[in-house]
Amino acid sequence: MVLFSTTPIIAIVVVPLYGYHYGFDTFEWIVFISLMVFCGMSITAGYHRLWSHKTYRAHPILRVIFALGGACALQNDILHWVSDHRRHHQFVDNNEKDPYSAKRGFWFSHIGWILRNYQSGREDLSNVKDLSSDTVVVFQHKHYLKLAVATNIGLPYILGLIHGDVLGCLLLGGVLRLVLSQHCTYLINSAAHIWGRQPYSKASTARDNPLLALLTYGEGYHNYHHTFQWDYRNGNRWWHYDPTKWLIRSLSIVGLTKELKTCSAARVETAQLETQYLQAAYNCKLLEVSEAWQKCLEDEYNQFLQVLKTWSEHRQEFFEKRKFSNLDKLEKLELLKRNKELSTRLKGHRRRWAQMVGSLGHPTLVIS
Repeated sequence: MVLFSTTPIIAIVVVPLYGYHYGFDTFEWIVFISLMVFCGMSITAGYHRLWSHKTYRAHPILRVIFALGGACALQNDILHWVSDHRRHHQFVDNNEKDPYSAKRGFWFSHIGWILRNYQSGREDLSNVKDLSSDTVVVFQHKHYLKLAVATNIGLPYILGLIHGDVLGCLLLGGVLRLVLSQHCTYLINSAAHIWGRQPYSKASTARDNPLLALLTYGEGYHNYHHTFQWDYRNGNRWWHYDPTKWLIRSLSIVGLTKELKTCSAARVETAQLETQYLQAAYNCKLLEVSEAWQKCLEDEYNQFLQVLKTWSEHRQEFFEKRKFSNLDKLEKLELLKRNKELSTRLKGHRRRWAQMVGSLGHPTLVIS
């Protein structure tokens, strides 16, 4: 309570006053930004995508860096953070078992769950036994308090000594960075379960929110993450702002990360299609659409699913056979022709499906 009460007050009151009277120079702002990124990426790429979901494997050097950054973020040690997060995924929106269930309100899911000992947040490390063989995780767990003090106070203090303004570095790189880093992360537990779209699944309150992705190094695509939690990407499209994804991918080029897991494009589109169909079927009942049109919608959905499945299977076969150099020219041409035909059929179904779903208020337009 002292920590979560005093640090925001210092960040809101003392930091602006110090800046007004003495000012913060470029060096101190660089320290602030560097530590923000260090802490944020350690949580998203380390605590979350590496240790919680095992979406990739990381070199020991990288694991050490993430462990130090996680201690600096002051969001508990890896074992406790991962344990809470795995239970959140397992029991999402269950007020009795989800440690930070969004169904208990914004305040509870944002920070309230940390401030009191709730039954839903009881300590139970039985779901993180797989991490007991990770020496970096075990070391950080054993020395967490020392590492937290060293990174949150010692690091900005030393940088301040070097620069000649200890208090300025402690205020910016220590207090303000800590408060902003923590609350940006907490927004994923709260805001990302309240505001946004649900294109992949409505099974939980998790939502995609591009604005939150800007504040959380790509974690804002939360509906995708809850649907495909084994994917190292949260923003699965190339244009999605997900610097954590880019970091993990870039580090794989130099061998610091490997075995990056992704979800196939066909599986992602199937999830989207199912969500759209369920919503469309629900809207049909609300609008009292004719049974004939509902049957037309169902038939188009089933045909779309079948074409998508066939396209996915052929695509896999296409890439598998392409590895073999002993394929003759005719076989290669046949594979390419089949791939083109299925891609054309798939595009046609996408257009018709978009038209049908978009014309729910005027179903006769599609039937005619």
